[in-house]
Amino acid sequence: MIIGIIEADELDDDVLEHYGSYTDRFQQLLFTADPQLSFRTYCAVHQRYPQDINACDAYLITGSKYSCYEEIDWIKRLERFIVDCYQQDKKLIGICFGHQLIAQALGGQVRKSDKGWSAGLISNDVVLSPGWLSPAQQRFSLLVNHQDQVIRLPEGASLIATNDFCPVSGYQVNRSMLTFQGHPEFSRDYLRYLITKNRQEIGDQVYLQATQSLEQHVDYELVATWIVKFIRDQS
Repeated sequence: MIIGIIEADELDDDVLEHYGSYTDRFQQLLFTADPQLSFRTYCAVHQRYPQDINACDAYLITGSKYSCYEEIDWIKRLERFIVDCYQQDKKLIGICFGHQLIAQALGGQVRKSDKGWSAGLISNDVVLSPGWLSPAQQRFSLLVNHQDQVIRLPEGASLIATNDFCPVSGYQVNRSMLTFQGHPEFSRDYLRYLITKNRQEIGDQVYLQATQSLEQHVDYELVATWIVKFIRDQS
């Protein structure tokens, strides 16, 4: 099975050297669920996409430092790709920015949270358990680093997970699209690097809370299993 990683950002050389690319991180994550997966990389920022949408069995849109509501040509082009996937029932996973942009592209709404930044480990309540969500859990925890969030789901979407800061922290659209606000691909070291770099912007209180939360368990492998099962699910 081939998964196309749609990178929605460009990382600087220091990050690439120490933490790897988006594709590197998602490959490492999803290999825990299926080591036979193959990956291809596409760059949304430079509007590089497969010539044929069926070149991959599924696609995944990464996080980004951009906001999905910015009036930028490559973001608009990525929205059209999302609509194409939706119309052709192509499996699509959205993480953070990807989670938000899928909602926006399909008629939902995204905005900056009045609560400011959410960073560190966040626990989510599972509110719907489809067949692919196995092993079933009532709660799961992921690392987050965001201000923007989905405030209205697109028509036909089903809420999967929620938390106090971000009520829409995971959702499914029909049987083809699955998204999470959290980052299953983030290591603790990478998030620590990000919040340290952005400490002045996120504020000392958020920084300290986030740093302390990194000692807790993160459900990397659980969410990787859910993603792969969702992609394989034909029901």
